[in-house]
Amino acid sequence: MTQLTDFVEATATKFGIPGVAVGVWADGQATFACHGVTSLDNPLPITKDTLYLLGSITKTYTATALMRLVADGRVELNAPVHRYVPELALADQQAATEITVLNLLNHTAGLDARMIIDTGAGDDALARYVAEMAALEQIAPVGARASYSQVGFNLAGRIIEKVTGLTYEKAVATLVLEPLGLSDSHYLPDDIMTRRFAVGHNPGEDGSLAVARPWKDTRADHPGGGLASTVADQLRWARFHLGDGRTESGAELLPTDALTRMQEQTIALRGSTLGDAIGIGWFLREVDGVRTVGHGGSSNGQFADLLLIPERNFAVIVMANAGPEGIPCNKAVLRWVLETYVGVTDRDPEPLPYDETRAQEIFGTYEYSTMALTIDTDGTAVTLEVVIKPEVRAASEIELPPDYSPFELGLLPGDDYILTSGALAGQRGFFTRDEHGHITGADLAGRLFNRVGP
Repeated sequence: MTQLTDFVEATATKFGIPGVAVGVWADGQATFACHGVTSLDNPLPITKDTLYLLGSITKTYTATALMRLVADGRVELNAPVHRYVPELALADQQAATEITVLNLLNHTAGLDARMIIDTGAGDDALARYVAEMAALEQIAPVGARASYSQVGFNLAGRIIEKVTGLTYEKAVATLVLEPLGLSDSHYLPDDIMTRRFAVGHNPGEDGSLAVARPWKDTRADHPGGGLASTVADQLRWARFHLGDGRTESGAELLPTDALTRMQEQTIALRGSTLGDAIGIGWFLREVDGVRTVGHGGSSNGQFADLLLIPERNFAVIVMANAGPEGIPCNKAVLRWVLETYVGVTDRDPEPLPYDETRAQEIFGTYEYSTMALTIDTDGTAVTLEVVIKPEVRAASEIELPPDYSPFELGLLPGDDYILTSGALAGQRGFFTRDEHGHITGADLAGRLFNRVGP
């Protein structure tokens, strides 16, 4: 306990994080280490019961709620989404009829990563969001490959609403949160603001941290990233997914085979920091010969990482409330915990020496609807810059997080690469080619950026 507390404090201090919370489940025991404060403006001590925004870890809750509906025979994984959301329209209407529920849950629907829109805070937020999808272009054919999509999970949330007749938040509470006793996990600000919660922080132009605004994303983004929770609740969540589908009282929440299926490969990934494969709502990765199941999440100035090792009955949750240094802070804590508690060592691959021919081949601009990725070279090194498109930022009705500075990029064997500097150091990706061998896209953080020039 003291060793974990000391390491968390030292790491948070090193990276300048106002508040970090860590929970570890090992040897049948929960251990917590918390450091710092909830906010630089209105500081309260971080405890194991402080709520952080989970970001995309929320997707594991959406997936589990849907699997409960599958187990009850109310949803079929391989059924078209149109069966449950007949009003769904996309720019490619054929794709709209082909996308299945499973395509949403394993990111193979070919949908864009995000839609930066605000459809309000009312109970109709998701319905209005889905209506806005009518102009959404496909970035890949349905089922052809995995490409991480917040849009897909928000659409999955709408399926839950349509099938249950409840709002997404109430449905997940009924299907998942309440049966598991996750009483400190909430979506709506009115439910969160009466509890101790962390706010995000981002650096300003002078490098000093300031409270990030807006505090959380729009209501329509709740299925893909809107849950706030504590490290204590997250260990309860992890223990459920390490178990046999039963609650602590012994009641069956999910059949064992359904829970196991969520942790089995549905599609392989390559060259991705997210994992080697995707299950249902989970990323699967082998680390030092050990199978892990996990998910990360980011919000405006907040970062969370949850990792399970089923064969060791082990889990760790790390949450930090400052960007971008919360990313390497969480990574350092995760790696230390893995090595200290279970003897598992996680290392980044070493990049190859600079190759001018390969550098010139990947040089250019790549994008999807809201983000642009630029790869450049000065003849001695390669850099990668990823930003929110200026026109998207200018048109946004909500304040968006600041962009990162460019990262150094190192090439790996084949068409893989790794970022070697900055907050995303260690992030891996790869380039895709067409049938003629020309590079047509770049993957970063599991998201496909299609090449637009040169």
